[in-house]
Amino acid sequence: MSGRVEWGLLAGRLILGIIMLAHGIQKLAGIENTIAIFEKIGQPAWLAYVTAIVEAIGGASLILGIFVVPSAIILGMTMVGAIVLAKLPMGLIGGFEFPLSLLGLSIILAVTGSRKYSLSSVVTSQRS
Repeated sequence: MSGRVEWGLLAGRLILGIIMLAHGIQKLAGIENTIAIFEKIGQPAWLAYVTAIVEAIGGASLILGIFVVPSAIILGMTMVGAIVLAKLPMGLIGGFEFPLSLLGLSIILAVTGSRKYSLSSVVTSQRS
């Protein structure tokens, strides 16, 4: 890919990674509140744990540049869940616009990957 595209993908990967890591840590730090919110919208407690862990690990993976494509796919699925299970009834504005944006970024990274300044590219280049 061209250099400009790689820089754009790096920016997207870092932005999505930071947002998802922050949200995952927030959910884990206040897991009791997270469980209460999930139960309020009719979801089981275990889903709160899974979501928090997926967001934290997936976000960290994106920041580090390891398992970018699988992380983006899983985070994208998490955003679909957030839209369908929690945000859809609120409408677009003030409702599902934010998770939809994160879903869009996840799809871009799932399709293209992002190798610039990634640990996976360092490991791959050392093997060559």
